[in-house]
Amino acid sequence: MLKYISKRVFYAFVMLFVLSMVVYLIFGLVPIDPAKLSCGTHCNPVVVEANRHRLGLDIPLWHQWWNFIMGLFQGRTYGEGAAMIHCPAPAFGYSFPNNACVTEVMAGAFPFTFTLAVGAFILWMTIGISFGILAARKKGTYIDRLSTAFVLIGSSLPIFILGLLIYITAFLLHLIDPITQGTWVSPLSDPIGFFRNFIFAWITLALAYAAIYTRLTRSNVIETSTEDYIRTARAKGVAERDVLYRHNLRTALAPLITNAGLDFGGLLGGAIITERVFQLPGLGYMSIKAVLRDYDLPLIMGTTLLAAAFFIFFNLIVDIAYAYLDPRVRLN
Repeated sequence: MLKYISKRVFYAFVMLFVLSMVVYLIFGLVPIDPAKLSCGTHCNPVVVEANRHRLGLDIPLWHQWWNFIMGLFQGRTYGEGAAMIHCPAPAFGYSFPNNACVTEVMAGAFPFTFTLAVGAFILWMTIGISFGILAARKKGTYIDRLSTAFVLIGSSLPIFILGLLIYITAFLLHLIDPITQGTWVSPLSDPIGFFRNFIFAWITLALAYAAIYTRLTRSNVIETSTEDYIRTARAKGVAERDVLYRHNLRTALAPLITNAGLDFGGLLGGAIITERVFQLPGLGYMSIKAVLRDYDLPLIMGTTLLAAAFFIFFNLIVDIAYAYLDPRVRLN
């Protein structure tokens, strides 16, 4: 098992290294000059050239990428003298529209996205797996038909439509205050305000994803229940509850780990639509703002790399968890 984990960790670091190179190359070839974007209203060739030197853009692209990689570990300094700006590690660059290091800007948005992702993940896994198991055990009954309707509605209804319906309903019932919605509230000092700020966004994402996990859980439990070892366990007189939880679910839920890890990693990369509907200034909302309004290339590149890193990290977690549940994976 240790050898398997070590190999996966090594592959993950190689993937991150190659990914950083590809992403930096793509943004380096974009026909937009960050030096011009950061020179303000009094822009002239002298100021542009000074900004290009300050940002380290007057050197070959491969050298810029290497400085970027070193900045992730050592921090980075931009400019000289009184105009010098230092960004501590991990340094993703400097955002002139926000007058702050990219890491600081992302750190301010990350709590919103992280809270949104964790809350929605817990809800959709609880609802989806519970409803899927119940539908499989009550196959052919009204509960099974109800789960089918839930899957059809949840899978076909776009998230932004579902989010708007929930937001409007909560607003009409005076459960959401548009003025305070989207401001960070500590769960320790004001737990009620904290949950009011996120609960409807959690429900929006949870309903959309829970429909998918209900279908997957139901089909996997039904398929696994026909296996020989399940029939053998029943023939030996093992209680039905033990057959379900100790034998059936361990195999049936293993494929869901892959989906759950990647979906959670995707949400941490930024649930753009939900954050926009519920006015949550998370990573997704911040990325859209950087693209459409600020043209903030360092911030766009930083969020892109961060989102990709989340995918790779949770894919690593998925591989390890899958190997734990199914020893055949380690052998192969």
